[in-house]
Amino acid sequence: MLEETRTSSGIIDLMTKSGALLSGHFELASGLHSEKYIQCALLLEDPSRAERVGRELAQSLKDEIDGVDPSAVVSPALGGVVIGHEVARALGSRSIFTERVSGKMSLRRGFRVEKGEKTVVVEDVTTTGGSIREVVDVISKCGGEVVGVGLIVNRAKDLSLGVPVACLVRAEIVNHEPKNCPLCKAGVALVKPGSKRIQMEAR
Repeated sequence: MLEETRTSSGIIDLMTKSGALLSGHFELASGLHSEKYIQCALLLEDPSRAERVGRELAQSLKDEIDGVDPSAVVSPALGGVVIGHEVARALGSRSIFTERVSGKMSLRRGFRVEKGEKTVVVEDVTTTGGSIREVVDVISKCGGEVVGVGLIVNRAKDLSLGVPVACLVRAEIVNHEPKNCPLCKAGVALVKPGSKRIQMEAR
């Protein structure tokens, strides 16, 4: 079940029309298996849609962080880069991203977070919050302060990050441990999408 958190957004309709909602047998970045996959790259491939979604998420973040003015939006590559940029545009902040280097999330390309700098972390979709926590850790080690997290889609049942979390869509989609996956037992072909997997395989 998908539920919008902002009644005016129409994000689910945009996702449907863009083909971002997929059905099948998927291995998520978390390693869990699911009958549904949300490919936000298809939602964001059109610049006008990306700008609209970014504005909606920026406003939702503003509502959650209540007057705090972040100077940087930090996103994990690859999935968070486009939406992070659009949220930063709407907030009037700079946009930077982290990348995996030998499996470890890192800042590269001259990107920096200053000591005491207020930041928000923005991602397209999360299932467990693993990548978000890695980005938060990178920012903390730089001395920055994460004041909020923004997501297009939150698939996590319980996302406790210690800061306000804004999302445009909550998705209650059943995920399965591989050993207990009914789709595996039924012999349905497994698809392994996702930018994290692409990064890992490219190493």
